[in-house]
Amino acid sequence: MDYYSLAGPLVRLLDAETAHGLTVRLLKTGLVPRQPVFNPPQLRVTLWGRDFVNPVGLAAGFDKNAEVPDSMLDQGFGFVEIGSVTPRPQPGNPKPRMFRLPEDGAVINRMGFNNQGLEAVAARLAARPRHGIVGANLGKNKDTEDAASDYEKGAARLAPLSDYLVINVSSPNTPGLRALQSRDQLESLVGRTRAALMAAMPSGAPPLLLKIAPDLAWEDLADIAAIALEGGLDGLIVSNTTIARPESLRSKNAGQTGGLSGAPLFESSTAMLRRVYELTRGRLPIIGVGGIASGSEAYAKIRAGASLVQLYSAMVYEGPALVTRIKHDLLDLLGRDGFATITDAVGADHRGAGL
Repeated sequence: MDYYSLAGPLVRLLDAETAHGLTVRLLKTGLVPRQPVFNPPQLRVTLWGRDFVNPVGLAAGFDKNAEVPDSMLDQGFGFVEIGSVTPRPQPGNPKPRMFRLPEDGAVINRMGFNNQGLEAVAARLAARPRHGIVGANLGKNKDTEDAASDYEKGAARLAPLSDYLVINVSSPNTPGLRALQSRDQLESLVGRTRAALMAAMPSGAPPLLLKIAPDLAWEDLADIAAIALEGGLDGLIVSNTTIARPESLRSKNAGQTGGLSGAPLFESSTAMLRRVYELTRGRLPIIGVGGIASGSEAYAKIRAGASLVQLYSAMVYEGPALVTRIKHDLLDLLGRDGFATITDAVGADHRGAGL
């Protein structure tokens, strides 16, 4: 039984952030049923020397404080990304700061990197048995002037405890953060974070990724692709939430400030993913995120160039059973298109274009 079909309507009677907190607490009790194990070999992915049992991951934002990564792996995800985590604890922006847009299959948040800080997160990661793929998403404290120093601290502290690290400079909810995506600032930021990572783990350091915003101009994408290909990054995550508000939005919450995620983000984030794949000539792994609520949408991102995908907002409406449905759909779509493995489908839409 999909328990969320029963519990979901009751949970959604609560405001969005309270409902999320309740969900995390329930997961911590161990009473939430596991999803049936479904990880056929066709869906396995090997990247950065790591074996992902399937390509469907949980995006950052759900488990900010590394409280339930293993519980979410038990819900069928192939990997989980915790955070965003900042060096010092911070409360984030004033409440309310998370809003459902049910008519649009979307969510708007202006959380502001609320989290318990590096030491609390590191302690939890250190205490868990190392099984499954768990990455860490790094942010900066709101009042830190030298932004790169916060990413250096995060990389050094969490490198030994994570399977990959993400530089997040694309949240719209921390003032000045997105400006760090400009070429000059990004080159310095990536270089300093990479240096801190290698100093912490001279051999066997986890891969370093960058998460970008969907609102970047196309010329900015070219700069990011160049920086990535010059060796500072091991992958890209495309993309974070958007500050845009499509005219199609119908919900009463559409005018709330913050980052929009969910279904309305699918087309623009997938177009950006496709462009990033072209700019990097398929040489850099990409994690595709934004608006995935079905196997066909996950598959579209994979064909556009994503080696892995992530979701979060769709679970607000459909619950964790969605993950298993997506995996079944992916297997069917591979068979339909004659691909032996999910990796064979990566970038398929670009075949014949010299990539």
